[in-house]
Amino acid sequence: MATKKKIHYLCQECGHTEPKWLGKCPNCGSWNSFTEFKEDIVSTKYQPPKVTEQVSLSELKQESVERISTGLSEFDQVIGGGLMRGSCLMIGGEPGIGKSTLMLQLAGKKNSTTLYISGEESALQIKNRASRINISQESIDLLCTNHLEDVLSLINKKTYDFVMIDSIQTLYSSEVGPNPGTVQQLKYCAFELIQRCKAKGITLFLIAHITKGGAIAGPKTLEHMVDTVLYFETSGSELRILRSTKNRFGSVDELGIFSMEQSGLKEIGNPESLFLPQREDIMPTGVSISAVYEGSRVFLVEIQALTVSAKGGLGRVYSDKIEQARINRIAAVLEKQLGINLNDQDIYVNVAGGIKLGETGIDLALAIAIYSAKTNITPPVNSVFAGEISLSGEVRPVSHMDRRKKAAENLGFNNFVGPDQNTKSLTLVDVFKKLFTK
Repeated sequence: MATKKKIHYLCQECGHTEPKWLGKCPNCGSWNSFTEFKEDIVSTKYQPPKVTEQVSLSELKQESVERISTGLSEFDQVIGGGLMRGSCLMIGGEPGIGKSTLMLQLAGKKNSTTLYISGEESALQIKNRASRINISQESIDLLCTNHLEDVLSLINKKTYDFVMIDSIQTLYSSEVGPNPGTVQQLKYCAFELIQRCKAKGITLFLIAHITKGGAIAGPKTLEHMVDTVLYFETSGSELRILRSTKNRFGSVDELGIFSMEQSGLKEIGNPESLFLPQREDIMPTGVSISAVYEGSRVFLVEIQALTVSAKGGLGRVYSDKIEQARINRIAAVLEKQLGINLNDQDIYVNVAGGIKLGETGIDLALAIAIYSAKTNITPPVNSVFAGEISLSGEVRPVSHMDRRKKAAENLGFNNFVGPDQNTKSLTLVDVFKKLFTK
């Protein structure tokens, strides 16, 4: 038996491999992300793989699915109603946003036992945080280690309901090497933990670091291995938003909204007016209000736009809350249908409260805000807008128009502008003629 070393270059962002070093990853487009690693190739005689017997799907007995409530209704809503026993959840977010606090609050749930693994903080730091947020600590076992083998040994000795790894980037196994955080370490440690916890029916939580671009650090294969991928985001100074980008047991459209306070994360159950600033009846130019439907909730948001003459003669779009491609598309439709010139304008777009918006129902409100900023004409007061704008200048209805309208009425907005779900689409020209007067 002979052992050889085969050299590959592996992208730290997506896990793509190349036989030689490249400056830019052809798979994900990341620059300077390739690192060298050596793979052991063991030459042996060929042995045919073991054949496992197939099972007819119709013969399998269906078991009832029981979800475990975490005690945090906002968290339960995001993951689909509760935790699945034996599932694996990975949560990422910026440093200091509250990932560890969220995990401790979940660990403090009564009638559940938790193994909390910390590779970054000391036991005293975690004890102080647990005392500050006033959670039950009797059922939480704490182990501060970076060695995967220590974690697996403890899981084998005692049965837990939850196992929480803070964070997966700090774990390493002696089977792979002494350096934590490499792609090989991440994949190996995650695989071993997931297989061990699934076999024992333990719900596994993996806290993960994120890159400068906001994505979870490490290869994308790590996201494929887990059942649920959650992102913890900040909106403003105190608001925290929990999103799901992958969920094998539920929808990925739900939002969980929390407020970070001295005593921990506080749930916000009714977010309808959460992102609306307090102001009088007078609306400034470049501002419109949209009814947004996320998951099973409707809330109102204020979209702000500002247009100024471009210094270089060619306009650009500046926005981190609404994707720039959508703003460019809406601006092009406004130029074509309404005849306003935006080519020489820098367009700045913001969302009050700092929440990121991606649904199509904000198109009409975005167009209103940009038009108002360019023409310096104030939109009608007490108005809420919802509708999708096509390239031909139609304003089309979006899902749950009745619920959006009702949410606006509940907050005192008596003018809801948008196509009815059961009627034909409106034209953008007709809508603007009714709203704006010279």
